[in-house]
Amino acid sequence: MQILFVHQNFPAQFGHIARHLSQHLKWRCAFVSETPGGISEGIEKIQYKLGGGATQATHFCSRTFENAVWHTDAVLAAMKSHRAFRPDLIVGHSGFGSTLFLPEIFPNTPIINLFEYYYQPHAPDSDMDFREDLGWKVPESKYNRSRCRNAMILLDLQNCDAAYTPTEFQRSRFPAEYREKLQTIFDGVDRHVYHGHEETLRPIPEHRHLRTIAGVEVPAETRIVTYVSRGFESMRGFDIFMRAAKRIYQQYPNVVFLVIGTDRIAYGGDEAYLGAHKTFKDWTLAQEEFDLSKFKFVGRLPPPELGRVLAATDLHLYLTVPFVLSWSMMDAMSCGAVVLGSATSPVQEMIVDGQNGLLANFFDVEEIAEKAVKVLSDPSAFRPLGRAAEAMIAGRYSLEAVLPQMMEMYEQTVNRRKLSPQRAEPAVENVTDPADAPLMEKRDETVDAEVVMPVHKPQRSPFLG
Repeated sequence: MQILFVHQNFPAQFGHIARHLSQHLKWRCAFVSETPGGISEGIEKIQYKLGGGATQATHFCSRTFENAVWHTDAVLAAMKSHRAFRPDLIVGHSGFGSTLFLPEIFPNTPIINLFEYYYQPHAPDSDMDFREDLGWKVPESKYNRSRCRNAMILLDLQNCDAAYTPTEFQRSRFPAEYREKLQTIFDGVDRHVYHGHEETLRPIPEHRHLRTIAGVEVPAETRIVTYVSRGFESMRGFDIFMRAAKRIYQQYPNVVFLVIGTDRIAYGGDEAYLGAHKTFKDWTLAQEEFDLSKFKFVGRLPPPELGRVLAATDLHLYLTVPFVLSWSMMDAMSCGAVVLGSATSPVQEMIVDGQNGLLANFFDVEEIAEKAVKVLSDPSAFRPLGRAAEAMIAGRYSLEAVLPQMMEMYEQTVNRRKLSPQRAEPAVENVTDPADAPLMEKRDETVDAEVVMPVHKPQRSPFLG
C-alpha cells in the first residue's frame, strides 16, 4: 500500500499516522511539502517550490485563493517529477497544499481531505465579531475577504472522496449540505509526550521542595499557573489572561505565571490596531500596570519539556474566541492539568465545568481570578478534575484512540474507489515538459502569504496555542 500526504509543512497533522503506517504496517509513505526532501523515519519527503503568489495587483479578497492555487500547482509539479510513486490513497490538508490538481496524474486514486475551518462572518459564533470589548472596528473588506476564503475549501470538499475535521465545533461551521460528508476525527494527542508522569512532577503541596520548571526556580510554597499560545494575541485572549493574572497575584501572591509561546500575531489582524506598539503584548502591557516579576516568558519549548511543564502546573489557563481549538489545551488535559478555560464553544465541547476542568466567561476577569484562586489555595481538592481530564484524553483523543478511526476511514475510502469505474492512468514518465512548469514565472512582490486557512498549526509545533 502506498499513501501520499500533502501539507505545506512536515510533519503537521499527518506525521504520526505516516510513522505508524510506515513502521508498523510497512506501507510506503510519501509526504509532499515545502520542507526539504529526504527520508525521515521511513517517510519519503518530496519538496514542492512555489512559482509565485498574490501581488498588490491581486484583489484583496481573492489573494487567499490566488495563493492557494499557486500551492496547488506547485504540488502537482512536484509529483509530476515523482511519477514512479503511484499512491493508492492521497491525504491532504485543504488550505495547506490543496490536492485539487492531483487527479490529473492520479485519476483513480481516492483523496481524503482534512478541513479545519469554514468562515462565517457575522454568525453567532463568529471569531471576527467576538472581541467587541476591544472597540476595534473590522473593515468591511475583511468581512468580504472572509467569504472568499472558503473558495478552495469548497472546491476540495466537492472533489474529495472523503473528508474529516478534528472537532464537532469545527464541523458545525460548514454548510449543512456538506456536513454528512465530514467525519469528526481528532488529530490525536501523543501520550508518550503528554501525560501526567503519575503526578511525580506535581506532588501535593506538603511534599514539595524547590523545583526547577522550564528553567525557572519555583519555591516549594509557590503555585504555578501556565499559559500557552502560538502567539500572544487577542484571539487567544492574551490581554484577558494578563488582566486575570493581575487579580490572581493580588489575591494569592505566592504564584508564578509561566508563559509559553512567542510574541507574535498568528491570527486575526491585531497589528492594524496597535498604534505605536510593535506587538499585542506591548499593547497589553501599556494598558495598565503589571508586576512583571510574577511572569516568566520562557519562549518556545520542545514537546518533552512542554509536557513536563504541563504535568507540573497547578492550573492551566486557556482562552480562545470561537475558533479552531488549540492543541495546547488538549495537551494540558492529557498531562493531568486542571484547566480553567473560556466558556466558548470549542472549549465547551471538551470541558464540562466541575467534571474534567473549569469554565469561566471569556470576558469576566473577576470570575476567572476567583476560580483560579480557589484552585491555587487548595490544589489537592481539584486534582480529581485533572485526573478526569487525563483519562478523557487517553480514552477518546489520544493517538491510540484516533488511529483506528483514521485507519477505518482510509480503508473504507480505498475500497469504495475500487468499486468505481476506472479511468486510464497517464503513462509513468520523468520527462521534463513545458506543461510541467509552474503556471507563471515567479513574481517578485508577493503579498498576503496566507493560504485558505489562517496561519495556525502550520506544523505540529512544540508550543501550539
